[in-house]
Amino acid sequence: MKRREILKSLTVLPLAGAAAIAPGKAAEAPTKKEWTPKKEAIPLPGSSTSSPLSSCIRSGNLLFISGIGGWYEAQRKEPGDIQVQIKSALERMRELLENAGSSMANVLKVHMTLADANKNIGPLNEVYGDFFPDPKPARSYSAAGADQMGRLGVLVQIDCIAYVD
Repeated sequence: MKRREILKSLTVLPLAGAAAIAPGKAAEAPTKKEWTPKKEAIPLPGSSTSSPLSSCIRSGNLLFISGIGGWYEAQRKEPGDIQVQIKSALERMRELLENAGSSMANVLKVHMTLADANKNIGPLNEVYGDFFPDPKPARSYSAAGADQMGRLGVLVQIDCIAYVD
């Protein structure tokens, strides 16, 4: 018997729950269920819908929070130092997460853009850690010049990915 004939006559054993294939029958491809992520904007009560971006997007059980600046003139007259700004940004983040049915405990990843990082990262960390229970979320940051933060006076912008239970 030739090798090809031997292989054709063998029954394929089930692997990882797959059905056995009888000799001479082609395996049916498993049907793939197409997944299309749903995208829902979660507005903060009282927020304007005229913004060119969404503050919070939910897709499945994931939340994507847009960049939150450390200072907005409409919220506070003076910009304050980095500790004032990170506290303000994290309080806003908490508000957005809770409005979407999540919490700071469910934050998976944080990214920050930080002005004058060498000067500001230490004082920022003194405030930042108080907002997240253990285990803390994964975090990264990039540095920028103070004149590159979008508006003069802004020292930090922060965004995150979180989940909803």
